[in-house]
Amino acid sequence: MIGGTIVYSTPMLYAIGFIILFTIGGITGIVLSQASLDIVLHDTIYVVAHFHYVLSMGAVFAIFAGYYYWSPKIIGYAYNEFLGKLHFWLFFIGVNILFMPMHFLGLSGQPRRISDYPDNYFMWNYVASYGSIISLVSVFLFIYIIYRQFTDRIKPKNPMELEFFYSRSLQGNNILTPLIELGGYKEFNIEFLLSSPPKYHTFNQLPVS
Repeated sequence: MIGGTIVYSTPMLYAIGFIILFTIGGITGIVLSQASLDIVLHDTIYVVAHFHYVLSMGAVFAIFAGYYYWSPKIIGYAYNEFLGKLHFWLFFIGVNILFMPMHFLGLSGQPRRISDYPDNYFMWNYVASYGSIISLVSVFLFIYIIYRQFTDRIKPKNPMELEFFYSRSLQGNNILTPLIELGGYKEFNIEFLLSSPPKYHTFNQLPVS
């Protein structure tokens, strides 16, 4: 990303979200790697918060980034970009409101795998419950986005197309001419030079650049 032309599309937002949340999960993992602290925090809800930041938020955000980036090419239909960004912000806010308070609860001594808890843990559990509701709403929104993707049937754009990057004076350049003939200035990514969705057995042998 450093030194690149960053476009804050839905896949990029999810990729950035993955980096942030996975880093937070990694830092809390360093805390648990200390033997003395691990004895205190073992089997508390702090551990739940840690591995959900790594897996349920880190890995799932990466999966969503992959879906939003590749699904238009695989399926052949574009998703609604506004709804995709709305899904990201709902999910990002929801999961943080859900799991961040669990760190405080674990540090206060609330154990995991319990069906009830003392009243002094009520406030942060109450906040986390609202986070779970927001997260659930984002799940239903994602299902709706997939539904719209198949029903609207909008032809996807090439995410590698960066026309603004090149000067108009370069249009006659011999290097760019093959790319212009393919429908615009594009990076040399073979998969995005194919139709959406790609046909089976597109290449009989490995293409040579």
